[in-house]
Amino acid sequence: MIALDPSDPTSPYDQVKQQIAAGVADGRLRPGDRLPTVRQLAEDLGLAPNTVARAYRELEAAGVVDTRGRAGTFVAGRGRGGAEGPARRRPTSGQGALAGASSTTRSRWYAER
Repeated sequence: MIALDPSDPTSPYDQVKQQIAAGVADGRLRPGDRLPTVRQLAEDLGLAPNTVARAYRELEAAGVVDTRGRAGTFVAGRGRGGAEGPARRRPTSGQGALAGASSTTRSRWYAER
């Protein structure tokens, strides 16, 4: 569970980010565990949704979590593409290489091309 400390000079998004990362590091959060939605966590903590979204984006950039579009945000395996966590389905014939990818992944893929 995440608890914000209003007396801590650390920004709220950093507190969220640090506590999720600590939960992953100490095993309380395991690969494949689903995190609360941005809106739900923001409501629970009394924060703006953009604050939680920023923490999730930075955790995704660090490879701590994977955001899978409307399916939610999940604890990643060991680094990006790790063997742990739920298996990802490979595209079948007739599907594009980015089938099932999050919008962030698709955006990065298109930006690299």
